[in-house]
Amino acid sequence: MSQRGRSIGRTPRRTPALIFAALGDETRLILVARLSRGKPHSISALTRGSKLTRQAITKHLRVLERAKIVRSVRTGRESLFEFDPQPIEEMKTYLNLVSRQWDNTLSRLKSFVES
Repeated sequence: MSQRGRSIGRTPRRTPALIFAALGDETRLILVARLSRGKPHSISALTRGSKLTRQAITKHLRVLERAKIVRSVRTGRESLFEFDPQPIEEMKTYLNLVSRQWDNTLSRLKSFVES
């Protein structure tokens, strides 16, 4: 399997690049922050106080949903969106791994330079 096709954890379609890309937009970060407070929100609730249209918010939510950062739950005729912290935890684990690898590499480089 290529490096691009690998995933973290048990979800085969969630890759670090997909998650980072989803979080690489200020509007989506704001939506994640609002949803991470624990309470599911409707699209209209998420649109309130924003200059964006419902369609724009929906588009951003779909990107976050594809990355599995949020999920929608149908309540009657309305979709409520809720935050799923698992992808963020996976990214934290991933970044810690990368950080350790860099620390090891820099340590080896330091040893090489000092010898």
